[in-house]
Amino acid sequence: MEATLTFLGSGTSMAVPTLGCGCAVCTDAHRPGSLNRRTRPSILLAYNSKHVLIDTGQDFHHQAVRENIQHLDAVLYTHGHADHVLGMDDLRPLTLGQRAELPLYADDATADIIERVFEYTFRKIDRYPTSARVTLHRLPSEAGVEVALFGARFVRVPVTHGRDTIAGYRFGSAAYLTDMSDIPAESLPLLEGLDILILDALRRDPHPSHSHLDNSIELVNKIAPKRAYFTHISHDLDHESTNASLPPNIRLAHDGLQLTFDIAPEQN
Repeated sequence: MEATLTFLGSGTSMAVPTLGCGCAVCTDAHRPGSLNRRTRPSILLAYNSKHVLIDTGQDFHHQAVRENIQHLDAVLYTHGHADHVLGMDDLRPLTLGQRAELPLYADDATADIIERVFEYTFRKIDRYPTSARVTLHRLPSEAGVEVALFGARFVRVPVTHGRDTIAGYRFGSAAYLTDMSDIPAESLPLLEGLDILILDALRRDPHPSHSHLDNSIELVNKIAPKRAYFTHISHDLDHESTNASLPPNIRLAHDGLQLTFDIAPEQN
């Protein structure tokens, strides 16, 4: 079953251009059509006439307008940081008038944050009348936990994010591992035989909670997907010059980039 993956955002938590910065990358990002323009990280998967979103950052409204998103069928969350959850309220108009509530999937730590920040959405008494019509499903945090959605399987792939362990996801022949500094040994078998691997690559220098460029290249070589794309990119990496320095099977992602792949093959 073929799917289309769209990078809604490929940037870091501060986005690019970064406020108050006049570096060459941020300056170029103001140029219309610049591939250095990076909003907060998120992807949209379209397959089987369904749309599945991973994360809702602060830029979700802008991203949805840009990509003409008219409906969603499910949302999965990687973790509860601001650049991954704060756009949840913008799901409201996409859920109003729908027959069924929109399912959200998150582990306990992330679900706790979503329920606290958007308390008015989930309370049972005196609920705000135009709150998003959503149902929050709590997922176990173990490696290999699966969610079946519309003919595809989404498999939880734990990744290390500084001091935390958060969720990456494998779906068919692709995997999305944003916001990671390393991949635990237990997760590596879940990443065998990939067509597409999407990895965090924040900048050139090491960072305590994000993978840097050389480390991400090493991880690609270790996991050996057919092709790899880096995301969660800061203003340290210029799109064109960085791509020119990478091996041909590795590219920087950019906002609006679309990839096609098989979302429902047999998995190991």
